[in-house]
Parts: sequence; structure tokens; C-alpha cells
Amino acid sequence: MMEPLNQVRGYHFLLGVFGNRQKDPFCSVCSAYANTLRAAQEGLAAFEASNVDAIRAMAPQFTAMLAEARSGLSALSEPPAPSGQKRAGNCKLPQGVCFIKASFSLFQQI
Repeated sequence: MMEPLNQVRGYHFLLGVFGNRQKDPFCSVCSAYANTLRAAQEGLAAFEASNVDAIRAMAPQFTAMLAEARSGLSALSEPPAPSGQKRAGNCKLPQGVCFIKASFSLFQQI
């Protein structure tokens, strides 16, 4: 199981990634963005529900980070009609490389 403090830091990191990629013309409409955002939002809700005591015991700066991650991730919305940008030929990142998926994978490895 991931250390709760690292999870808080990771969700805050993901907020930055999603916020940044929401400004990108390809990532912002990609199915990878939509699917990974949904997974992050659901994962954060599950984390908070199963770690109530650990969260209460955290230093204020970490609870503030968690609150920012929660409000920020919940404020982000999935694109209305997401589509795979790599499959469509729009995303020119190398095969197997995705800013969103790589960031989420990094978070999951913590």
C-alpha cells in the first residue's frame, strides 16, 4: 500500500498535470485524458474514504494539498466527446508515449 502522504503528494501532482494538459489542443480532447481523469477522481475519493484517520493526523500543509487536489480534480471535466488522438493521427508523440498515462503510471509506482 502506498504511504498516505505520498498519495496526497501524488494526487496534487496529478492535478498539475491535468490542469496543464487541459490547455493542450490534443490532450484536452483525448480519451486517455478522459479515462485517466476519471480514474484519478475515483481513486482520490476511495483514498479519502479509506484513510480518514491517517488524513486527520496529517500536518496542515498536507491536508491543504489534499483539499486543493480534491477541489481541483473535481473541477476538471472530461471532454464532451473524447477520442484517441494518437489513433486519429493528431498526437505526434512517439508510440507508447503519453503525457497523461506516463504521469499516472508514475503516480501508481510511488
